[in-house]
Amino acid sequence: MTSNPFSLEGKNALVTGASRGLGKAIAIALAESGADVVCAGSRPGSADDTAASIQKIGRKSWAVHGDLSSPDDVAKLAEDTLTCVPEIDILVNNAGTIERFPAVEYPDDAWNRVIQTNLNSMFYLCRFFGSKMVERKQGKIINVASLLSFSGGITVPSYAASKHAVAGLTKALANEWAASNIQVNAVAPGYFKTDNTQALQDNEKRFAEISARIPAGRWGDPQDLGGAVVFLASGAADYVNGHILTVDGGWMAR
Repeated sequence: MTSNPFSLEGKNALVTGASRGLGKAIAIALAESGADVVCAGSRPGSADDTAASIQKIGRKSWAVHGDLSSPDDVAKLAEDTLTCVPEIDILVNNAGTIERFPAVEYPDDAWNRVIQTNLNSMFYLCRFFGSKMVERKQGKIINVASLLSFSGGITVPSYAASKHAVAGLTKALANEWAASNIQVNAVAPGYFKTDNTQALQDNEKRFAEISARIPAGRWGDPQDLGGAVVFLASGAADYVNGHILTVDGGWMAR
């Protein structure tokens, strides 16, 4: 650990879903704290802008891609990452998707796509990079959970199920890997202004109801999440393990 326990100097990070929104903000925050960052997007070129932004602040960055709803793409993304850097010290599983249908009408293909993207791909990447971290006896994994890791939501049963599972997976891996000096934690963002919440932002009634419950009096901006992830990725969090950190403007406290 350096004299600054929050420094990420000398660390390599992988951030999925880094092309925009929360993932882009997380990738840039890690770079601003000293990390070099592999930025993963879903399509060729989709994370190029994030990588370029990181390079402008003086850190190394690379763009890789893979559709996380495809197991083959997930495996290729993992392998491609190790052509950019020799090892990953910090894994941030941020990528996710949401499909909205009433439960009685929920299509099988939408259910399977959400579970594969939000949960199965996360476990694969945790296992792939976590096994290497265990060998080295060092590493940080930060999964992106949700407020729907604690509640059920409305018309998003697959998303709620996947995010409950993300919280459980985080704790299970922390239990197994803590003795190998691997810290596995999660952040649970509240209501942030991103593509995933656009439907809620566009619904005047729901937007007003949600906004009224947030003690901070506003929805989060993507940059509001960066500091929490930097903390969990840093030496300052070496004794934090299996924790789900809400970043929600106080939503869960009300």
